[in-house]
Amino acid sequence: MLVGKPGSIRIVTWNINRGLELRKIIDFLEGAKADFVLLQESDVNARRTHRLNIAREISQKLEMNYVFGREFQELTQGSRTSPAYHGQATLSRWRLSAARILRFQRQSNFWRPHWFLPLVAPLQERLGGRLALVVEANVAGKVLITYNLHLESRGDDSLRCAQLGETLDDARRYDATVPVVLAGDFNLDVSEGQGAEALRQSEFQDAFVSQHVSTTPDSFLERGRLIDWILARGPAQFSEPKVYRSVKASDHYPLAVTLNL
Repeated sequence: MLVGKPGSIRIVTWNINRGLELRKIIDFLEGAKADFVLLQESDVNARRTHRLNIAREISQKLEMNYVFGREFQELTQGSRTSPAYHGQATLSRWRLSAARILRFQRQSNFWRPHWFLPLVAPLQERLGGRLALVVEANVAGKVLITYNLHLESRGDDSLRCAQLGETLDDARRYDATVPVVLAGDFNLDVSEGQGAEALRQSEFQDAFVSQHVSTTPDSFLERGRLIDWILARGPAQFSEPKVYRSVKASDHYPLAVTLNL
């Protein structure tokens, strides 16, 4: 059964911190009644998340279709015969098609394995790189494109802006009459500076422009940060944006918005 009014869809984006609190994550998403869910940091076959395919577990509970984009092979979480992966997942109540990975040209070298380091969990040695998972859906006869982003957490804002720029360049392939959504963990405040200017030039609108709040909790070392976003371009309007700051199932809060096509 589809949720929401005709021409209106509810979108949730959330960095779920590997799916460590899977039961709490599912409980929230079941109550959110979303039509599209864009997840970052979703594990597959990792020791820390009990060898589960986290996106598949969630999709089965929510009775949604899903596509997974592999960001990294987690070298400290699997084995040679049973590798573990980590990445983005896009779930939808509509059929998904034309899924592809936009793996950024600009990457950090931070995660690369080194011969002199042991393969132990705290070091998080990995193979792969940051990406945007791009998916097309036909929503009641209307095409919708979603970019599920996870920009680099290491390095500086110039690297993240370069990755955002690659995404915006890629999105130019779609006609202005097609709604395009960018959502995810940008590890970057795009309400100001170079990121904000790039979005303005590309005509992407911020769903939370009137109510910016931190999207990560305060920690012992730092205050919460404004780094998760939902943006759109084309014939679509936002309403009912919300950051669910009472949800304690990850090191990020879930964000939701209604998109009126």
